[in-house]
Amino acid sequence: MLRKLLDRPIAVTMIAVVLLILGIVSSRLLPVSLVPDVDAPYITVQIPAQGLSARQLDETVITPLRQQLIQLSQLTDLRSEAREGNGIIRLTFEQGSDIDYLFIEVNEKIDRSTTSLPRDVERPKVIKASVTDIPAFYINLTVRGDQPAGHRDERHPVSDRFAALSRFASQVITKRIEQLPEVAMVDLSGTVAPELLVIPDEAKLRQAGITMAAVEGALRRANVTLGSLVIRDGEYQYNVKFQSAINGRKDIEDIFLKINGRLFRLKELATIVEHPRKRQGMVFSDGRNAVSLAVVKQADARMSKLKDELDKQLRQFRYDYPDVEFTVTRDQTELLDYSISNLINNIITGALLACVIIFFFMRDMKSPMLVILTIPVTLIISILVFYLLHISINIISLSGLVLGIGMMVDNSIIVIDNITARWIRGEQLAGAVTQGTKEVMVPMLSSVLTTCAVFVPLIFLNGMAGALFYDQAMAVAITLFVAYGVSVTLLPVYYRWWYSRQQAFRPTPWLAFFSFDRVIDGYDAILKWFFRRRGLMWGIYAISILGLALLFRGIDKERLPAMTYSDMLVRIDWNDRISAEENARRTENLVTSLGGRILQSTVMAGVQQFVLSHTEENGVAEATVYLKCHEPDDVAPVQDAIRGYLAENAPAARCSFGVSGNVFDMIFAEREAVLTARLRSTTGHSADPEQLQQLLDRIQDALPGQEIPPVAMQEDILYIAQPEQMALYGVTYNDLIATLRNALNENTLFTVTTGDESLPVVIGNDLRSLDDLLGNTFIHTTEAEIPVGILMRQTMTRDLKHVVAGAEGNYYPLDLAPRAKDVPAVIGAIRGCVAEDEHFEVSFSGSYFSNRGMVGQLIGVLAVALLLLFFILAAQFESLVQPWIILSEIVIDLFGALVVLWVFGQTLNLMSMIGLIVVCGIVINDSILKIDTINTLRREGMALKHAIMEAGRRRLKAIVMTSLTTILAVAPFLSHGDMGSDLQLPMSLTIISGMIVGTLVSVFFIPLAYYEIYRPRR
Repeated sequence: MLRKLLDRPIAVTMIAVVLLILGIVSSRLLPVSLVPDVDAPYITVQIPAQGLSARQLDETVITPLRQQLIQLSQLTDLRSEAREGNGIIRLTFEQGSDIDYLFIEVNEKIDRSTTSLPRDVERPKVIKASVTDIPAFYINLTVRGDQPAGHRDERHPVSDRFAALSRFASQVITKRIEQLPEVAMVDLSGTVAPELLVIPDEAKLRQAGITMAAVEGALRRANVTLGSLVIRDGEYQYNVKFQSAINGRKDIEDIFLKINGRLFRLKELATIVEHPRKRQGMVFSDGRNAVSLAVVKQADARMSKLKDELDKQLRQFRYDYPDVEFTVTRDQTELLDYSISNLINNIITGALLACVIIFFFMRDMKSPMLVILTIPVTLIISILVFYLLHISINIISLSGLVLGIGMMVDNSIIVIDNITARWIRGEQLAGAVTQGTKEVMVPMLSSVLTTCAVFVPLIFLNGMAGALFYDQAMAVAITLFVAYGVSVTLLPVYYRWWYSRQQAFRPTPWLAFFSFDRVIDGYDAILKWFFRRRGLMWGIYAISILGLALLFRGIDKERLPAMTYSDMLVRIDWNDRISAEENARRTENLVTSLGGRILQSTVMAGVQQFVLSHTEENGVAEATVYLKCHEPDDVAPVQDAIRGYLAENAPAARCSFGVSGNVFDMIFAEREAVLTARLRSTTGHSADPEQLQQLLDRIQDALPGQEIPPVAMQEDILYIAQPEQMALYGVTYNDLIATLRNALNENTLFTVTTGDESLPVVIGNDLRSLDDLLGNTFIHTTEAEIPVGILMRQTMTRDLKHVVAGAEGNYYPLDLAPRAKDVPAVIGAIRGCVAEDEHFEVSFSGSYFSNRGMVGQLIGVLAVALLLLFFILAAQFESLVQPWIILSEIVIDLFGALVVLWVFGQTLNLMSMIGLIVVCGIVINDSILKIDTINTLRREGMALKHAIMEAGRRRLKAIVMTSLTTILAVAPFLSHGDMGSDLQLPMSLTIISGMIVGTLVSVFFIPLAYYEIYRPRR
C-alpha cells in the first residue's frame, strides 16, 4: 500500500488538504474553557431556618434529613453543619454517578422528611454542582456618587438611590444579561427589598379604645381578593369581579376602622413607612453598597465569545445608565486567556526549538522542513478528532498536546533518519523510502502503544482527577496516533517527491561541519569502557533501587503544586454576637486599613443571597472579602497586615485565606485541614461544651507545638416565661408571643405582590433598645396594661456556635496543621488524651490521608501501566525476557527524576506523579528501537557484541535527537507565573530530568543488560 501512495502524491495531498480544512473549521467550533465540562459529584442541601439556634437546627431539622439522605446509593461522604439561622448538608458521591438522577432522589428524600420538620421551616434547597457553576466573572453595581457605606438611620440603612438600583439590577440588568446565548444564568446578592411597616400610635389607640387586634383584623379584612361571579342577563352572560386588595402604601393609609360609632382612617392612628427590609447580609465594592452579579456561562459556550458579548453589553449599559458604575471582578476569562495563550506560546516555542535541533542533526535544509510540516498538520487533524469526540480546548487537553508535540516529532525523525541512512548506504531512493518506512512501522507503533498504555490508566483515578485527566490521556493518544499516521503516509510521499531530483543524499555544505561521527566515536569508546566495568553499572542500579525507596518515602507530598495568584479570598469570623451591620462596619474598617496595597475589594458580609454554591456560606457574624493586589508578591504582605490588624483590634476573630475561587481550585483544592480529629460524644449527641473544652486543654498540654483553638461558643440571652405571673394577670402564651412579635417588627400580616416584587406588610413598633422594649412594651387586657418584663425572667446560655455531623453522627472537628512526618505522633498523643476521658471517642481524617490515598492510586496506575507495557513488549518481541530488559531502566529513570524534584524543592503531587508516569512510557521508546535493531542484526548473522555495538551506532543519532526534541518541547514550561505554567512546571521538570537520565540509560545500560542475559555461558 505504501508503494501505491508514493506513486500518487497529488491524491495524498488532496486528502490531507480536506482533513486540514475540516480541522480548521472544527477549531472555530470547539468550546474553550479552563477545564473540561464534567459533573462534580457533589450535591448541597441548604436549610434556611431563621430563629433557630445551631443545636435546635441540628436536632429538629438536620438530623431527620441526614437519616434520610444517608440511605442514598453511591454516597461516599456526608457532612452537615448547623449554625444559627441556617444549615448546610454536603453530599459527595462516587465519580461517574448520574448526578441528575441523584438530584431527583435527594429531592424525594427531602419531601419524605417534610412531615417531621417544624412547620415554620422553609423547604430545603437542593443544588447540584458542576465545574461550570463557577462564575466566569462577577459584576459589581454601585450608584455613581453614592456616599461610602457608613452609619445610617437604622430604618433606612441605604440610600433611596441604592434601593432603586437593587430593583433595577434584579428586574432589568439581570434579565438583559441572561438573554445572551453564552450565559446560563446570573446569580445575584446584595439587593435590598422593601417592606411596609405599620407603626400604631399607642396613645391614640388607648384614647380611642382600639386594641392592636382590631388594627390587625382591619388590615387583614381589607386585603381580600374575591373570585369573579357570573351574572346572566337574558341571553348574555357577564363576569363580575370585585377588587378589594391592597396594592401599596396609600391603600393601607386609607383603610377605615369603625370604633364605637366613629370612623377612623388608619393613617390617623398609625404611621405607615416604606423602608428596606431587615438585611442578614450585604455587599460592598470599594467601600460602597453594591449589588454583585455572578455570571455563569453555558457549558458549551466559548469563554472568549462570552467575554466579547458581555463587554459589548456593559459598554451599552454604561452609555444608557450613566448613574450606575459597573465593575468587573474575579474575571476567569483573564486567567483563561493568560494561561491558554501561555500554553500556546510554549507549544510554538517548543516546536521551534525541536526544529532547530533537527536542522543541525540532519545537516540539510529539506529534512527539517519535512519535520516542521508534520507539526501543524498533526495538530490541525488532532483538533478535528477533538471535535468529533467532543473534547474541548482547555488546560488539561492542551497539556496533552504539549506532551504529544515532542513525541510526534520523534516519529518523523525516526522515519526520516532511517530512510536517509538506507539511502546513504547505497539503496535507490524509492526502495530506501519504502523499506526504511516499513522497517520502523512496527517498532514505532509499539512505541505509540506503550506511550498510550501509561496514559490510559489515568482515566481510572478516583474522583474528579480521573474524569478530568481523561482529556489529557485522550489528547496524547489522539496526537500520537495522528502523528504516526502522518509519519508513515504523508512524510514518505513528500520525502520521495522532495528528493526525487537528487541522485544521492548530500548534506548542505555549510552544515557539513556539524558531523555526528565524532559523537559516535566517543560513544563507542565509552560503551567499551562500561563493558570492561560492568560491575559499576550494576552498582549504580542497586543504588537507584535503594535511593528510589528512600526518596519516595521522604519527599513531601501534596495534592497540587503551589500556584501564583495576585488575588485572594479572606474569610473572617468575628466570633462575637454582632449584627450584620456591625459585621460590615468592622470588615470595611479592616479593608480601609490596607490602603493602597490593594487594587480592588469586594466585601460580602453576613448571609448572602446567591442561589448556587460557588460562594461559601457565611453566618451573620462572618464575612468573605475578595482582594485584588497589584502583584503576586504583594499577597503575603497583605495577609500579614490583615493578621496584624485582627490581632490588635479583634483578638477573638479568626481568619483564613484562600484563592479566589477558580474552576481548578473548586475541583482540586484541599478543603480539609492536614489532620482533623473528629471528637464524638459517647452519648451519641452533640458534645457538652464545657467537657469538650477540658479535653482540648489536655490535648494542648500534650501537643505544645500545635495551636489548639478554643471551642467556638456563642452566648445568648434566654427569656423564660413565668406561668404563675401570666395566670395571675390573665395573659396567654399567644398574647405574649404576639406582643413580642409586634415589638420586634416580626409580625408579617400579608404580602402585597406587584409585578416581580413582593412587599411584606409588617405591623410593629418603633425601633428601640432591649431594655426599652422590655420596660415599655405592654400587653393590654381588660383590667390593666401589663409590662412584658414582669412576665419573663432573663438568663444567659452558652452553646456551640457550629454543630457538625457526618455519617457517624455529631462530632467536633479539631483541625490541626502538623508537618507530614509529625502526623503519626500527633495522632498518638490525641488518642492518649481521649482514652483518659470517658465522655469522648475519636477518629481522624484530613488531607494527610487523602493525599496519600491519591499517591497510592497513582502508584496503582503506574503498576497497571507497567503491566500493560510488559504485555505490549512481550507481544512485539515474542519474548518474556526482553520486556524485562526494557522495563528495568525505569528504576534508574524514576530515581533520577525524584532526585531533581528534591533538589529543586518540588513536592510529589498530582502533576509530578503524572510526569513520572509519562516518563515511564516515553523513555523506553528509545530502548525499544535499539533492541529491535539488535534483534534484526543478530537474525542477519551478526555476533552478539558486534550487533550491540552496531545497533548503538545506528540508533544513537535518532535517540539523541528524539530525546532532545522531547526535552525542548516541554522546556518552555519550566517558567511559572500563571496557573497553566505553574501546573505544568513539576510535570515538565520530571519529564526533562527523566528523559536526560533515560537517554543515558538507553545508550549505556540497556546494551549491558542485553549482553548479560544473552552472552555465552562458560
